[in-house]
Amino acid sequence: MDCLRFQDPAELSTRPVSKADLNSRQMEKQPILFFDGVCGLCNRTVDFVLQEDRDRRFLFAPLQGETFKAFVKDHPELSTVDSAFVLSYTAQGEQLLMRSDAIFYILGQLPQFRWIAQIGHFIPRPIRDSVYRLIASTRYRAWGKRDSCRLPTLEEEQRFLP
Repeated sequence: MDCLRFQDPAELSTRPVSKADLNSRQMEKQPILFFDGVCGLCNRTVDFVLQEDRDRRFLFAPLQGETFKAFVKDHPELSTVDSAFVLSYTAQGEQLLMRSDAIFYILGQLPQFRWIAQIGHFIPRPIRDSVYRLIASTRYRAWGKRDSCRLPTLEEEQRFLP
């Protein structure tokens, strides 16, 4: 997988844990889909995941938001990322999924589309990522660019990070 691993900060904590901390940590364990908030294709992808993610597994954060800015402070190597990626959690810590690995991870978490992810992993990563880069490089021309980030509805609000 095309990913970077980071140690889970929750494992380092030794202070007492409050109920609010537990809720916060539980939310942090959900995979976060970081997306370009002004990209038409990225916003359509978010809409698709919101519709198909009936188990409400994913949280969402725009690359233009405070969550991403805080994340980049700890991981400056990601400051040049300009398209969607997924931060998931494993027993080993944080797992950052980029390009086609992120897309197939998302599809793999959506029961009706899991089969696409399974087939997609048979395609060699260099080919998958080349297609991803081609689409990413033309996404503004093909799907448009917004002047501002997507605003979640009241129903969606709890799944969006600032």
